Amino acid sequence: MIFGLAHVCIESSDLDATEKFYVSLGMERRFEFRNGENELVGFYLAFGNGTYIEVIKVNETKRQGVVKHFAVEVEDVSKVRDVLLDFGADVSERKLGGDNTWMVTCRDPSDVFIEFHQYTGESMQSLGGVCLVDYKP
Repeated sequence: MIFGLAHVCIESSDLDATEKFYVSLGMERRFEFRNGENELVGFYLAFGNGTYIEVIKVNETKRQGVVKHFAVEVEDVSKVRDVLLDFGADVSERKLGGDNTWMVTCRDPSDVFIEFHQYTGESMQSLGGVCLVDYKP
């Protein structure tokens, strides 16, 4: 019934900065939204595999919304970290998570929290199982 994730929608008070951030990671604008005054009010950015980030212009972004974060699968998390550092992002060190997946994290220009995952042969996303975490709601 469900085929896959179509898109994640994020808000941005600075469409140009947001687009530059994601384009630096290899994404590209697929199409855009314009209002009756021909003002750019948003766009879709393509991952290249049929999934997208929808970016919508707002006057002021909320500090934190309903979506806690989203994760992107990458081929080489170290290379992505270098690109993010070159962009000027505050990016975490590379670490192997409890799910046996390499990851780095950062926030985009609109303060959206992003995880970049590089799966391994032991990643639970592929093998399944129970991942023990130090977390209590």
